[in-house]
Amino acid sequence: MNTSSKDKRLGVDSPRPATAEQRLRQLGIKLPTPPEPFGIYAEAVQTGNLLFLTGMLPTVGSEAKFIGRLGAELDVETGRQAAYLAALNALAVTRQHLGSLDQVTRIVRLGVLVATSGDFREQPKIADGASELLQDVFGKDKNPVRLVYGVASLPLGVPVELELIFEVSA
Repeated sequence: MNTSSKDKRLGVDSPRPATAEQRLRQLGIKLPTPPEPFGIYAEAVQTGNLLFLTGMLPTVGSEAKFIGRLGAELDVETGRQAAYLAALNALAVTRQHLGSLDQVTRIVRLGVLVATSGDFREQPKIADGASELLQDVFGKDKNPVRLVYGVASLPLGVPVELELIFEVSA
């Protein structure tokens, strides 16, 4: 059975799959500085072996990198990029809280809110921008359940907001 070069890079065909931290390095992904809260709340809360993240936005520093709604000011590819950036921020917050992404044993749930015009129907394609990054880092066997919502607006005018729940080692 042939495996793709991406699979080999990620350690998929080896007896011991690469860890999340190893996959980040292999993919050449450098996580950003974790975003600071935009209000009075915690970025991450752990209870038992579950880690809940606050809504993750596509921001750089304290600025929104993308502003607008899908199907109005923004197209699908831009929405995917926004979801990817929000997922990078989520990984940065997770690493900051846990010390290492290798502490994640499962992604339980991914919620994706997509700000859209009323007739936009491509929300799942936008959500895939985040889902693909999470799968590349954690592996297909840790894919979460996913809910995707189309909404009228989101904080700071961003097009995407992610909600994540992780299972973590105790």
